[in-house]
Amino acid sequence: MMNISYNEFHVNKKVRDICEFDGRLYASSGNVVIADMKNIRIFAEKLNALFDERGEHEKRISAGSLNAMGLIDEIFHYVCMLYRRDKEASAFTTILDSLDAQFGKTEIDSLLLDFSNEFPPVEVYQGKITAEEYLAKTAMDAGTGKMRSNREQTLEELILLHLANENPAFNPFAILFADTELLKNELYTKTWAVIQKEFKKMPNFGPFNHDLITMLREPVVFSPNSLKGQLDYIRQYWESVLEELLKRLLTGFDTLTEEEKMFRRAGAINGGDVNMEPYNYDGLMKEYERFSPDREWMPCVILMAKTVLVWLDQLTKKYGRPINRLDLIPDEELDALRDEGFTGLWLIGLWTRSNASKRIKQLCGNPEAAASAYSLYDYNIAENIGGWDALSNLRTRLWQRGIRLASDMVPNHTGMDSDWVVNRPDLFVQRRDAPSSSYSFNGENLSWDPNVGVWLEDHYYSHSDCSVVFKRVDFRNGDTRYIYHGNDGTGMPWNDTAQIDFLNPEAREAVMQDILHVARNFPIIRFDAAMVLAKKSIRRLWYPRPGSGGDIYSRAEYALSDQEFEAKIPAEFWREVVDRVAREVPDTLLLAEAFWMMEGYFVRTLGMHRVYNSAFMNMLKKEENQKYRDSVKNTIKFDPQILKRYVNFMNNPDEDTAVAQFGKDDKYFGVCTLMITMPGLPMFGHGQIEGFTEKYGMEFTKAYKNETPDQNLVNRHWHDIFPLMKKRYIFANVDNFLFYDVWDNGGVNENIFAYSNSAGSERAVVFYNNKYDRAQGWIKQSCEYAVKTGEGIEMHSKTLSEGLGLSAEDDKFMVFREQRTGLWYIRRSREICERGMFVALNGFEYQVLMDIHEVADMPDGRYRTLCDTLQGRGCYDLEVEWQEICYRDLYQAFSEFAAAFAPSVHKLFNPADGKILSGAEIKAGIKTLLTDSEKTAVRFYLTANGFAGSVCDMPKESEQFKQLAKTFELLGKVRAAKMPKKAADSMSALKKAKTAEEFLTIAAANDPNLLGRLACFAMVKDYAATELAERWALPRKFAEYFQSSGLITGDLRGDLTKLFTLAKPAQSALTEKDKKKAAFALVSPLTQGKNACMLSGANSFNGVTWFNKETTDLSVTYAFAVMALLAESKQEEDALKLYADVLAAKVKSEYKCEDFVKPFLPAEKTVKKTETKTKKSNAEEDGKAVKPAKKSTKKTTK
Repeated sequence: MMNISYNEFHVNKKVRDICEFDGRLYASSGNVVIADMKNIRIFAEKLNALFDERGEHEKRISAGSLNAMGLIDEIFHYVCMLYRRDKEASAFTTILDSLDAQFGKTEIDSLLLDFSNEFPPVEVYQGKITAEEYLAKTAMDAGTGKMRSNREQTLEELILLHLANENPAFNPFAILFADTELLKNELYTKTWAVIQKEFKKMPNFGPFNHDLITMLREPVVFSPNSLKGQLDYIRQYWESVLEELLKRLLTGFDTLTEEEKMFRRAGAINGGDVNMEPYNYDGLMKEYERFSPDREWMPCVILMAKTVLVWLDQLTKKYGRPINRLDLIPDEELDALRDEGFTGLWLIGLWTRSNASKRIKQLCGNPEAAASAYSLYDYNIAENIGGWDALSNLRTRLWQRGIRLASDMVPNHTGMDSDWVVNRPDLFVQRRDAPSSSYSFNGENLSWDPNVGVWLEDHYYSHSDCSVVFKRVDFRNGDTRYIYHGNDGTGMPWNDTAQIDFLNPEAREAVMQDILHVARNFPIIRFDAAMVLAKKSIRRLWYPRPGSGGDIYSRAEYALSDQEFEAKIPAEFWREVVDRVAREVPDTLLLAEAFWMMEGYFVRTLGMHRVYNSAFMNMLKKEENQKYRDSVKNTIKFDPQILKRYVNFMNNPDEDTAVAQFGKDDKYFGVCTLMITMPGLPMFGHGQIEGFTEKYGMEFTKAYKNETPDQNLVNRHWHDIFPLMKKRYIFANVDNFLFYDVWDNGGVNENIFAYSNSAGSERAVVFYNNKYDRAQGWIKQSCEYAVKTGEGIEMHSKTLSEGLGLSAEDDKFMVFREQRTGLWYIRRSREICERGMFVALNGFEYQVLMDIHEVADMPDGRYRTLCDTLQGRGCYDLEVEWQEICYRDLYQAFSEFAAAFAPSVHKLFNPADGKILSGAEIKAGIKTLLTDSEKTAVRFYLTANGFAGSVCDMPKESEQFKQLAKTFELLGKVRAAKMPKKAADSMSALKKAKTAEEFLTIAAANDPNLLGRLACFAMVKDYAATELAERWALPRKFAEYFQSSGLITGDLRGDLTKLFTLAKPAQSALTEKDKKKAAFALVSPLTQGKNACMLSGANSFNGVTWFNKETTDLSVTYAFAVMALLAESKQEEDALKLYADVLAAKVKSEYKCEDFVKPFLPAEKTVKKTETKTKKSNAEEDGKAVKPAKKSTKKTTK
């Protein structure tokens, strides 16, 4: 067999003896003899053992750096071969001849023998031949295809030894090739000078046309102290000459990167503060667009996240009973979620978890820990929370409240003792040897299965290393594998997980089936760590392109070319998932946890319905406002549909709590307002609303802090946030979304977020200043946004007025309500169209403008008057403001009347000390009251009658005062009468009354506020009976006066509104001689018409309109109390009989409005004639002729 000339990695004989190195490590000519990382790691460990034995621990080396050093040596040999092959075949022979001639062949041979004895070739080291015999031999140079002597080969090794000892980056390995002994031979130095001089005479070589020695020094000059830098130089500048060595160079480069990252991560944890740049979509320009369409419910999803085990424990403490299953979660909790406005509930930790994960956490010091919610055994609902039956119960109850369940799906990995690890181990990323000889697996067997054992690497328990693999042994056949842990390449491996191999088609289909199984049980799926399964991530992490790896230790060994990788996974896994789910389980919302600037790709190309938007939390927390505004602007300029598909959150299970990041004050609520009013899906964290500060680990079985809800924070959510959540449909989509720059003094204030949106006829504008400093400016023109046309993409922009549907006409006004303050505002539409809108915000102040609509001014000019009067100021009710303008004189007279009358009225009928006044005291008090207030009363009546004008024929002012005096005399008698005990059934007690006075006395005994209300009614009864009191808003004015005077008791405004509303029906009933018509006049307003809800609580359910007993009882009592006040003595008996009839009908109706009024309905014929006549009258008024209605032959039903 022909001898082949190999260049070997030179290792000092003494070190080789001590470490017992065996075999050649590298060969640059011909085939690679030993060049795998396993042997390199063994080599490194033996060398490190020597350092440890000598107490030189600081000199320990890594396998990657050893590999890099040896690779550089091999590349240098390869370059020497190329030089012989392509430039100067006789170069080394010529140099030997020159050295022989100058120093003598015997002396040169002696030098070469010294080298061979110090750094013996394998054959010499193994004693197969002597050094002299080795030098005398020749062998085939596989690289050039020519024979060469071993003298030439040894000369090449000698040259590279010089270069190795010159290279500072090689110093850590000096023990292997230090030339200390050779330096004792003066020829070693002298010949080196000659060698360099001779090569300068020969043809130049390489990309920069240097002599060979200078070329070999180039990487060292470029990066003298870094092996990685030298490899990087070779990769950049020598690529054209490396050929087949390039892949190995790249792998060596990646191995160094892996080690650097591994050492940086030692002792680190996942997460941390993230520095993010604004979203950029340049990379998406080359990707296809294929959004998944939303179902109608998807845009309005608002998610609440709950860590199941912690939540169940909190509920157990809250309710004082065991709540440890899903079906035991109280309805009150689900009602609260519904009432707050949540439409989705994400339960974290539903699936059966890994026993190994739980045991690891216990061994590491937490005896109460559960397994991680993301280290799973399989996809069955955990039995300890009730299993599938309990889930079904909870799901049904949530669905009844309009809330959909969301679940995690963990596609990237399983628990390290999962069903698949035990029974289908081929589905995982694995190897047959441990990637590091320092790894040991002598701890506890973590497997539940008697046939298979799994071991975590020992150093994990001491936190001294972060192994990338665990060990699996099949006891039945001894099969041993090292399976990789799940890993995203940014931190520690997920050491209780097993990484699924997505280049394995069987594994991809198995995961697909699990996803479909989850989709059949949950309408919303959150895919954990979805970004690691994009093809580019699988590539980067597990099968890197040579030269681009280094994220996970030891995976550079599994580098694949582009062609190899594409052959194994031709399509994006996520695109296949989206398409399969759409076909087999439609109506499922797919939500991806994805980062790394892949958010747009996940929704636009891969088709996920929603994707995490971590920039929202990170940038707004750090008040990087321009960055986030740029992110929004970049998104809508590329494709606004992406913005709609973001999941916005203020914390997630991997981050600190929302209050820890944003506090509990204005900044928190400002960002929270953005979260629920920006397009996208808002997501709240567990404990966020309550203000909890504890971050719940995925292994927690309970909350370790005994926290109670911050009621102020909760209340502010109810006031500021939840009302907006109920209006989510306005903000969810992007079709009408406009984003604005706020301009101030010629520049944009980047701290203010300003945008508008609309749905149907409902429009809103949002402002928020995410900075402590006050900010102000104008908005008028929206930022550009992309619009797809048949021709391609066009950039559009709209004005604020276009977004709000305003016109620039002089008689048009924009009316809106600011949600947080409840104030209403009015602006001229023309001003908005021409100038835009001005906003001024204090630090962290937010405003949401709701109920925006444009109105045309009315003939009375009210909107122009309101706009001019308010001057930009807000008010709680524009109608009230208009009333204050229109009835200014009336209200002034009323205030004087109330000031003269009300304090005494309150003292007589609602004494603060509860004192019982005698009849004489009451009579005297009323007399004094009437005497003192007569002038102001008459003045009020005079003013009021003027406002009544010709609408109603009012009595003379003096007559009105006499009637007031008479009514007060009756109220005085009632007040002075001996009050009966409060009746258990006040309505039945009232039925026993024989006189109006007795009726009022019994009613007053059961309602301590009644007499005071009736006294107010008496002051304005003529206007109440003609509905003028309501038109003039006198109930409000009474309430305002009593409140400002500190005299108010109960809901005065509401009670007076009912009294005034019932005044006209009561008077009609009192004067109506037909008992049936009289009853109808009273009952009809309670059961039908615009006031029915207020007077009886009328509401429809299952096609039936029902009344509320308590509300109806109060209104009936009020109606007959008014009748008692108005009745002449001869009318009292009929009024009391009418009360009995109404009460009987109410009881018999069983709370049905139709049955309550039915006994008193006019005859059918009469109703029809009236309707026909009315129609004719209306038609005549309109000047139109109508045909007579045809006689109905069908039975009328209700």
